[in-house]
Amino acid sequence: MSTAPPISADRVQKFIEDLEAQKKIVSKCTELFTTLTNHFTSLQNSLSQKSQSLDAKFLSLSSKFSQTLESLSQRESSLPDRESAAAAHIETLKEAAFAEFKDPKGSAQLSDTLKSLARRMDSAGLVKFIVSKRKESVPLRAEISVALSEAVDPHRLVLEAFEDFVFQKSGKTLGLTDKRWACGMLVHALFPESCWKEKKGKGPEFSRKIGERAAEVVDRWKGQLDGEKEGLTPGEAVMFLHMVVGFELKERFDDGFLRKLVLDFSSRRDMAKLAAALGFDDKMGDIIDELVKNGKEIEAVYFARAAGLTERFPPVSLLKSYQQNSKKNATTILKNGNFSAAATEESKNVELNSIKAIIKCVEDHKLESEFSTDLLRKRATQLEKVKSDRKKSSAAAGKPQNKRSHSAGSARGSGPPAFRPAKAAKFSNAYPPFNRRNPAPSAQQSPAARFSAQYNYVGQNVFEAPTAPYASAYGVTHSQSPAAVSQQHYVHPVENLGVSGFPTSGAYGGQTSYVAYDYGSAAPSVFQPSSSTQ
Repeated sequence: MSTAPPISADRVQKFIEDLEAQKKIVSKCTELFTTLTNHFTSLQNSLSQKSQSLDAKFLSLSSKFSQTLESLSQRESSLPDRESAAAAHIETLKEAAFAEFKDPKGSAQLSDTLKSLARRMDSAGLVKFIVSKRKESVPLRAEISVALSEAVDPHRLVLEAFEDFVFQKSGKTLGLTDKRWACGMLVHALFPESCWKEKKGKGPEFSRKIGERAAEVVDRWKGQLDGEKEGLTPGEAVMFLHMVVGFELKERFDDGFLRKLVLDFSSRRDMAKLAAALGFDDKMGDIIDELVKNGKEIEAVYFARAAGLTERFPPVSLLKSYQQNSKKNATTILKNGNFSAAATEESKNVELNSIKAIIKCVEDHKLESEFSTDLLRKRATQLEKVKSDRKKSSAAAGKPQNKRSHSAGSARGSGPPAFRPAKAAKFSNAYPPFNRRNPAPSAQQSPAARFSAQYNYVGQNVFEAPTAPYASAYGVTHSQSPAAVSQQHYVHPVENLGVSGFPTSGAYGGQTSYVAYDYGSAAPSVFQPSSSTQ
């Protein structure tokens, strides 16, 4: 019987190591296969997505190509009518020019002078004439649009005016403010608001050469704005964006630069509509969010209405938020100023300006049915009355008192005789009595008679208007005659008086009398709108 050879341990160990090595090779091949499979799968998905994107772009290009062909055919078919209209217009301009040459004196009317300058394409003369008629801006604004229609090339006329303005701006010539205003009038007349809305989907109304010149002018202008240390003015920022919109130059500038201009000068009247015309429709929501974060809820209302996002940003909610923030700001100003007279006045100015802004916004967007302004109007009336009374009292206190009154028959005065204090007895000391040093003012100009009424405000103490300075300082009531001043005892110490000479215990705006205004408990009154504009 044969026996099997014995198996050594080394062979077994080697066999196991070989198996482990093969196992590692197999697992690595499996990982590589999985990685390759995933990679090819992702490539296939990417290729399919790109193929779908190319198909969509091809369809869009085909649609745009057909629309362009249709537009070109329409423009080609309208060429005879446009040529005849242009020929008739040129003939009319030629007859008007001949008539003007035959009558060299011309007409002194505003419209005739503007039309004459526009027909001659005299941009420098046109700007100079507009500057000279700046006080007549209301009729001038309406006549410039009519005058530009008389020019052979209105776009070139306005562009030449801007070229001259940008050139003089680089040389820091005097009178740039007036020329900037005149150029703003021209660009507003050339590209009115209705033109922004009608431009979508239409070709430019100016030649390609004029567009290239406009791009060069605006690029040079932007370089000057970037190098200015004092910063960009709001009017020039609006005018710059107006040129960008009018001459269709948005693609030449970065969206971040244009968006910064819109946000920095969002309080301008035309900025919301300019932002919509610049094509920020998809970004208007972000712009409005940033305005709300910066405490510009009023501007956010205008931007939301211009972009058609009133459902996402309800105007009433924005107005209420702005009203609450303005109350907090007014209270903070009072606390930081330790309830001083200056802090009280600044707080009331902030409150009055915010109320006016809210009322103006409600009127502009016809929100009276959703947001009542009756209480705000009453509060504005009260604040304006207090402001007016404070100005009158400060003006009366600042008037110098006459050293000596003159009779009616004297040569130095013809008014009614004034009260004159009685002569005081001579004293042994070297100082004259008080009534000799400070004679009483005349009765005909007594400030106390003008400020005798009391004004009651909700949530505050009774405000008594100040009498004459000597009266408030030495305890004399305003019902007393000036002659009685010298006979009174000085009962109130100077320490009890405020900055303007009022008693601090009962004066409006004192340290302990001011509280936040409650709009829900105001008494009804009639609002008189202020003449100030937004």
